[in-house]
Amino acid sequence: MINTKVTIAGVEWKNPVTTASGTFGSGMEFADFVDLNRLGAVTTKGVSYEPWTGNPVPRIAETGSGMLNAIGLQNPGVEVFVNRDLPFLKQYDTRVIVNVCGKTTEDYLKVVERLSDCAVDMLEINISCPNVKEGGIAFGQSTCSVEDITRQVKKYARQPVIMKLSPNVTDIREMAKAAEAGGADALSLINTLTGTKIDIYKRKFVLANETGGLSGPAVKPVALRMVNQVARTVKIPVIGMGGIATGEDAIEFLMAGATAVAVGTANFRNPLATVEVIDGIQDFLAKEGIADIQDIIGCINR
Repeated sequence: MINTKVTIAGVEWKNPVTTASGTFGSGMEFADFVDLNRLGAVTTKGVSYEPWTGNPVPRIAETGSGMLNAIGLQNPGVEVFVNRDLPFLKQYDTRVIVNVCGKTTEDYLKVVERLSDCAVDMLEINISCPNVKEGGIAFGQSTCSVEDITRQVKKYARQPVIMKLSPNVTDIREMAKAAEAGGADALSLINTLTGTKIDIYKRKFVLANETGGLSGPAVKPVALRMVNQVARTVKIPVIGMGGIATGEDAIEFLMAGATAVAVGTANFRNPLATVEVIDGIQDFLAKEGIADIQDIIGCINR
């Protein structure tokens, strides 16, 4: 019997695979394709205190080996999430991680406080979205801001707090240390890289927002490097993401030091991506004669 269980901030997952926020909704859109009971966790789309309409269209563009998105964290707000999405998720035997977004520190704290007595296992605080003009990425690009908002969130949170880091910084290790100093229980990275695309015939930006977040296979080498750097720098667990589409991709991130991984853009191309990644991890462990997934987590750093 192969052990694929991992523990992050005292919360045990049956396997190290979750969904990347914004690519899986709250699971309802994928439930006809994926048995959510098989996932280690479901990480929801960003949840704000009030409903957000998001950015104007067009807000998605295909790129070589990836995509740009400037959705702007459109969501119906925390009350809809609590009354509609959460009851749906609690039908399943999987951990629930709520991605929290805001434009000010107070916005984040109101969502965190509202969720404090809900059946939520963990909170992922999105301080790193590159396509929200108000606040957003500014929090994730300053060590002082990262430490301060982490410390503030921890005062209100009853669940373990995962801080989601931006790759659009000079040194990801400094941001990771700031989040750890603020009391973060875990880190997730990377969020998308800022990019743009131009329609040469219309002579204008493809996205109405001009810039968006680049994700998909194109960002994987950058994400893998940053995950490894952070895993070597902090003592708290790391959830790795960025271009993961196969079990082999996930194994790379685990070997680089991630305790768990998130599957994102691959879900748009293949609704079965998450379970295929889980199966791929198990197949690799079986073929290599590895009985416990802990034996490969961070193995290249030993």
